[in-house]
Amino acid sequence: MSAWRVLLVEDDPADAFLVQEHLSEAAPGLKVVVAGSVIEALDRGLLGGCACVLLDLNVPGSNGLDGLRALLRADPGAAVCVLTGLDDEHLGIAAVAEGAQDYLVKGRSDGPVLIRAIRYAVERRRAEASLMRLHVEQRAAAESLRLERGLLPKPLLDGSTVAAVPFYRPGRTRAAVGGDFYDAVLGPSGTVHAIVGDVAGHGPDEAALGALLRVSWRALVLAGVDEAEVLPKLQQVLVSERHERSLFTTVCTVAVRRGGGAEVTVRLAGHPPPVLLRPGPARLGVPVGPPLGIVSTGSWRPWHTRVAPGWALMLHTDGLMEGRGRVPGELLWEEGLHEVLAEEAGVALPDLPARLVERAEEINGGPLVDDVAILLLSDAAGGMEVA
Repeated sequence: MSAWRVLLVEDDPADAFLVQEHLSEAAPGLKVVVAGSVIEALDRGLLGGCACVLLDLNVPGSNGLDGLRALLRADPGAAVCVLTGLDDEHLGIAAVAEGAQDYLVKGRSDGPVLIRAIRYAVERRRAEASLMRLHVEQRAAAESLRLERGLLPKPLLDGSTVAAVPFYRPGRTRAAVGGDFYDAVLGPSGTVHAIVGDVAGHGPDEAALGALLRVSWRALVLAGVDEAEVLPKLQQVLVSERHERSLFTTVCTVAVRRGGGAEVTVRLAGHPPPVLLRPGPARLGVPVGPPLGIVSTGSWRPWHTRVAPGWALMLHTDGLMEGRGRVPGELLWEEGLHEVLAEEAGVALPDLPARLVERAEEINGGPLVDDVAILLLSDAAGGMEVA
């Protein structure tokens, strides 16, 4: 406390001298700065850096509690103790109600009383600030949970022969959900549709846009919109709702017809291709179209393949591959990811996403910077024991 600085707002030189004497006797190292009025204190910038303010309510330019209000408007976090010669309990209660930490009467407040009041005022203000930060963090956590429900839904695959394992891990720069999203639903025709996407940028606006795109995609699929029309319509939603003209989104969509030996259609909008895990791991030569939001007349050509019973596909965002790779100066990227998948071939599908992130972080030498979203799709009739 000896290093604290106290601002004394007092226009009476005798009273100012007396308060300073009391404080110097009780806490010799305490620094006291005196201002003759609230206006002077604010004009000289004396409020900043002060641990506490001792305020006389009757300084020039102040009427009643006006000086207190002016100080708290200038610095809502200031710890203010009202110091006055008015032995008025009602005024003291009113001052505390307005935000003062304490009410002291001149002539009844010696050094120890003043020091105790200053210390309590500072600690109460710190406690209030901590509670405020906690409240803000709780609100942010609640907002993150709402965004998470929008970005990371439960796949709707009841009645299909396709199983899904979703996974999400936020990057180290944020504890909340970012702009990556995924979804999988059974369409009206019996085709299973899946999507993984990544909104460029980070922050609540990008996360909200990702949630909107995910919900819009699900609505289009469940409404029976033709698979070839989904990405063009999704781009229309992005262009109309994005808060920055340059904002874009990468997307991978998959359509699976029948559940055993299946026909698979993949479309890529600037996104990494899915990986065929069974049999495999194997690269898929899917043509890559432009990300959504880049060109107004984008074309996303379909890529078709047929997979044998027991198949499994992994859709993922680029955060899984953008950590450091085994070669110095290079990223893990697709080649490194496929090497890791081959090394982890015996891991059960439900455990594979977390294991892949763990291995990527080991190779990176620390947590991955970007968010990671993974969606595993597999032949439910073929089981999910091994990748």
